[in-house]
Amino acid sequence: MALTSAIVSQLAGGPLVGVFLGKWVDNQFSTSPLFLILGLLLGLGAGTYGTIHLVRAYTGDD
Repeated sequence: MALTSAIVSQLAGGPLVGVFLGKWVDNQFSTSPLFLILGLLLGLGAGTYGTIHLVRAYTGDD
């Protein structure tokens, strides 16, 4: 159960943080939607990477 909630939080949290930060940067520099899209993609990548790293550590596969 703990592993499942950690995976869900990483897969949902990464893109959400990326979107909010990208939106904030877009508002600061008036570059809408450039940083929103970049933040989303970076968040998806970070969430996926974190999930893979977590599952590998859990299964003992290095």
